[in-house]
Amino acid sequence: MAALAAASPAGDECLEEDEDELEPGLDEAEAEPETGSGTKAAGGTRGAVLTRRGITLRVLLRDGLLEPARGVLSIYYLGKKFVGDLGADGTITWQETGQVFNSPSAWATHCKRLVNPAKKSGCGWASVRYKGQKLDQYKAAWLRKHQPNAPPAEESLASEGEEEEMPEDEEEEATREGRAPVPEPTATKKPEERSKKQQCKNLAEPAGTDHGPPGKRLESKPRVPVRYCTLGTRDSARNPQTLVEVTSFAAINKFQPFNVAISSNVLLLLDFHSHLTRSEVVGYLGGRWDTNTQLLTVLRAFPCRTRLGDAEAAGAVEEEICQSLFLRGLSLVGWYHSHPFGPALPSLHDIDAQMDYQLKLQGSGNGFQPCLALICGPYYHGNPGVESKIAPFWVMPPPEQRPNDYGIPMDVEVAYIQDGFLTNDVLQEMTLLVEFYKGAPDLVKFQELWSQDQTYLDKLKGSLASRTPKDQSFTHILEQIYSLLKLSS
Repeated sequence: MAALAAASPAGDECLEEDEDELEPGLDEAEAEPETGSGTKAAGGTRGAVLTRRGITLRVLLRDGLLEPARGVLSIYYLGKKFVGDLGADGTITWQETGQVFNSPSAWATHCKRLVNPAKKSGCGWASVRYKGQKLDQYKAAWLRKHQPNAPPAEESLASEGEEEEMPEDEEEEATREGRAPVPEPTATKKPEERSKKQQCKNLAEPAGTDHGPPGKRLESKPRVPVRYCTLGTRDSARNPQTLVEVTSFAAINKFQPFNVAISSNVLLLLDFHSHLTRSEVVGYLGGRWDTNTQLLTVLRAFPCRTRLGDAEAAGAVEEEICQSLFLRGLSLVGWYHSHPFGPALPSLHDIDAQMDYQLKLQGSGNGFQPCLALICGPYYHGNPGVESKIAPFWVMPPPEQRPNDYGIPMDVEVAYIQDGFLTNDVLQEMTLLVEFYKGAPDLVKFQELWSQDQTYLDKLKGSLASRTPKDQSFTHILEQIYSLLKLSS
């Protein structure tokens, strides 16, 4: 079972990336005294040597386009804000830790990887803002002034493949309107084709959006789901976060190729996990596959408790989950993730990830074994009532004659099994999750209002009510967990 993580799209890398070092000969050009007329500086040696990639913060500072000051640099990424000081020597000091970086690229890459460990580049000049304006714009202004005859360069070269970054005031407005982190699995894991014990090796394969834990992006506008039939063939320009409506098997005159039964304790735990944070969460599903009855039974949820960018902790947590699967005699049968403020529908990224996981499990040599995906939308205001929408889906491969089409997200019919009692495992996981997210910046503030007459804690309790066993002996323990949750936020 390699890490259940979808590989980052190729578009995630910048088309242009700034360099930490000046290009050869730049220092010499800068060191030359400027002539009285300034013609040499504008069109002579410096103009000849300085390409777009060679323009550095030192150049912009020297020529007066920027001024050194505290807190004038910022990055907005996936709902997170980073603030930096600009030094007179062109270095950047991150205020949070005091770390010093030699270029916008180095700082942006470092910060973005804390949120999304799979991030390949920082796209610094398109991501770092000086007093609210992207540095790319200052670079373009320098070029217009000093190299007016140079062909115009696109100002947001590095922005291609980047998530839209919002200023803080827009971000807060979006949060108030209820449209927030809509993510995709982070350090999720890829089911591998081995025995149960072998399945648990190499869980921490770094590929995906971001999990150790999650930290997903705030949307600049609500995402409107599209119908699968409107997608056509793959288009690199299409946003991988595009949500797609699921298709029923009956609508395409097919039978669901397997049956599914899910324990209510599984739903309770993953719903609880999804409610805790404004960021996306991810976890595993453990269960059994009966080839005779073609029944997939999901018996246990395994939440991933890892910190952003902490690869070591992620590996340890995943190894622990592997051992738990093995010791309980369970197989990896799927995964879950949340869309905190969005609908429980798969994105194009989710569809590709799920297709990959299915292929891994089907290649186990033991014949066909399904891999189930669950999406939980805890705070989506389009849900009827307070209960979270938890949507199971599976992906049907595109027809062989259309290999460039997206996989078809299929709605999976599921039988829900009401458990008689809460297991100690579930209660312990809930307590550990509260402790894990305690004090986190993306922890939901449960004492605040979710609607006009309900707090976020009321919302959580209401959603879990239908998933709680009828046995009331555990009610007092649940109330203790809720009290801990209220205190921790």
